[in-house]
Amino acid sequence: MAASDQAPDQRVYDLLIVGGGINGAGIARDAAGRGLSVMLVEAEDLAQHTSSASTKLIHGGLRYLEYGEFRLVREALIERERLWGMAPHIIWPLRFVLPQLHSPRPAWMVRLGLWLYDHLGGRKRLPATQTIDLAKAAQGTGLKPGARRAFIYSDCWVEDSRLVVLNAMDAAARGAVICTRTRLVSARRDGAGWTATITDAAGEQTVRARAMVNAAGPWVEDVLQRTRDPARASNQRDRGVRLIKGSHIVLPRLYPGDHAFMLQNPDRRVVFAIPYEGEFTLIGTTDEPWTEPPGPAKISPAETDYLLDTVNRYFSAQVSRADVRWSYAGIRPLYDDHASSASAVTRDYVLDLDAPAGEGALLSVFGGKITTYRKLAEHALEKLGPLFPYIRPAWTAGAVLPGGDLPGGDFDGYVAQLATRHPAMPQALLRRLARAYGTCAESVLADAHTPDDLGRDFGAGLTEAELGYLMRAEWAVSADDVLWRRSKLGLHVPPEAPLQIAAWLAAPKLG
Repeated sequence: MAASDQAPDQRVYDLLIVGGGINGAGIARDAAGRGLSVMLVEAEDLAQHTSSASTKLIHGGLRYLEYGEFRLVREALIERERLWGMAPHIIWPLRFVLPQLHSPRPAWMVRLGLWLYDHLGGRKRLPATQTIDLAKAAQGTGLKPGARRAFIYSDCWVEDSRLVVLNAMDAAARGAVICTRTRLVSARRDGAGWTATITDAAGEQTVRARAMVNAAGPWVEDVLQRTRDPARASNQRDRGVRLIKGSHIVLPRLYPGDHAFMLQNPDRRVVFAIPYEGEFTLIGTTDEPWTEPPGPAKISPAETDYLLDTVNRYFSAQVSRADVRWSYAGIRPLYDDHASSASAVTRDYVLDLDAPAGEGALLSVFGGKITTYRKLAEHALEKLGPLFPYIRPAWTAGAVLPGGDLPGGDFDGYVAQLATRHPAMPQALLRRLARAYGTCAESVLADAHTPDDLGRDFGAGLTEAELGYLMRAEWAVSADDVLWRRSKLGLHVPPEAPLQIAAWLAAPKLG
């Protein structure tokens, strides 16, 4: 069944998952692969909020060592190379330059942290840390004069919203029902299970499930209120989220090379500068408490200035608000460990299972980070496993995601194969499609021989063939789905493209 055609039916599902971010999609994939029947409901688009607003790194979190988060860092470092192997088209290695200029930490402390970072997680494929002289090394180009000593270490880049979509696609391929633009209205325990009311464009429907998973991210407490009796709510354990806003800006490219920078600020916070979409540099993130109800977030003028000040402190190119080409912000639903500052709040996750004897179970997900989503899902199924005697063993470690089965894991080799099979297609188009879709790029290209065979080009090589694929296979409904979550082509297409794409998506399709 095509992804966009999936709809709930009258069976009793094993799991009803609320939330289509990385944790919900990861749990749906893991559960479906273990033989459980799964429905996932997402009120908007997949990865519409937090999971598309990250710094887009698969990393251990070097700075978390400073807060003693050794278990979390170790787990994340182990997952780092594992995820790279699962999706080498959307995850790839990145070297980070950490200048000691303006550092509030002595060099010996930074080097000790990097030694732990290299050895804590069983690094196998990524290169180790090295020390360089920025006055002599190419990595110093673009920095202000004065920076000398720097360390270079390894982490990975990820197309974050695409990682969510790939997990949802794999879950659907294994039998899960994925319902976007579908909101949970309410749910009540009904004997040993749950009866839930959901609503979409067609109206309200009733769904029954043996257990529920609350993976609603910033809305986790809101969902809890829709699944509890008021009398029970006061008896719940002390679980909660601390909402922290993180914002990023995109500037014209600040320096040559394909390396990133980790920049230390006098307030001990760190900011990343990362090559982005070929022509730009991504700068982020901030950490600001979010005290309003969960919802769409925007960068504040103060956050913009903080990030610009960081850039101007380190780089020769001086920038202002007028140079910002795009910005985005997301609300991170961190587990509330009552830390004094937003930067110090734990990035670890807590899984809270509420399973009264003889009643429907509810697993709520608090906190987490994109790097550990697969392990989080595995732990979630460990907690839920006793409820399902027929559940199959853990399986996701090393199981490739859709499009990730590149021959030998060789991305450049796969692009060369595409060029051989489609010699009349522009090399840049083939490379972009391979980056976005991996081996699923063949589903976009199909039997096309020339660019004209792909239909109308809306700009930046985004064609009708690609839009059709995104509608059929990836739940894309709007121009924003396509331009900002399935891709970042919104930075490249002409101003009129969003309205043209929206009209094409909304038009009736033959067949």
